[in-house]
Amino acid sequence: MNKPNPAEGAYTDFKNNLSYGDYLALDELLSIQRPLTPAHDEVLFIVIHQVSELWMELIIHELSSAMKLLEQGIIDPSLKMLTRVCRAQEQMTNAWEVLKTMTPSDYLEFRSSFGQASGFQSYQYRLIEFLLGNRNPFMMRPHEHRPDHHALLQNALNSPSLYDLSLRILARRGFTIPSEVLERDFAKPYEPNPAVLQVWLTVYRNTLEHWDLYYLAEKLIDVEDNFRRWRFNHLTTVERMIGYKRGSGGTSGVGYLKKALEVVLFPELWQVRTEL
Repeated sequence: MNKPNPAEGAYTDFKNNLSYGDYLALDELLSIQRPLTPAHDEVLFIVIHQVSELWMELIIHELSSAMKLLEQGIIDPSLKMLTRVCRAQEQMTNAWEVLKTMTPSDYLEFRSSFGQASGFQSYQYRLIEFLLGNRNPFMMRPHEHRPDHHALLQNALNSPSLYDLSLRILARRGFTIPSEVLERDFAKPYEPNPAVLQVWLTVYRNTLEHWDLYYLAEKLIDVEDNFRRWRFNHLTTVERMIGYKRGSGGTSGVGYLKKALEVVLFPELWQVRTEL
């Protein structure tokens, strides 16, 4: 007698059971790509940006969870979360390669249809920047029309960043971190400090003794390295599409993106390489 195949029979009727499509809300998910023009490549443009927002949602989830652990002085589980942040960042960076299959002529077929809409207005991207420590109160302005988003960003702007929390762990471990670093105005960009550099040098010169701190430092470098790669690919993609035209959101386009490449999130962790 043949045994029943689990892939048949009882498992094929999802009338009263949650199905794959139901669980993922696929009908809703696949109905939100709504091109405004007949241009073939507009679907590509929409999908790439929507998928990137989903990756950013995951990054925020993992990054926020890691920061909650670091706030308590717990390092090891946070490293796994930061690793997942890095893998998600890589997916976002690779997405630019798909978008680059669109030529300037393809883009111009629909660019005027979305008016002033721009990635510059992504509140999730801005939240990631704030969590990582790239702080600028001016960047709150594009979100004033959404009080919920504005409040979320305001809270992140005024709270310790990922790097601030890492420096607090160093202080908790007995290292001397200046009070002006630990109790700084978090809404302002972080300024490198010679004393902090010396602390990281101690960690890097005694890796076995401070292994978890050393590994945390390298994980922070991974996150920033991936962040830079994403920004660089963003820059080259925009330059391929529109050259030096102004960005759709009112920014200077390529000029703005080139300036953004100069931002350093964790300065002492880069400086330590020179000093070792």
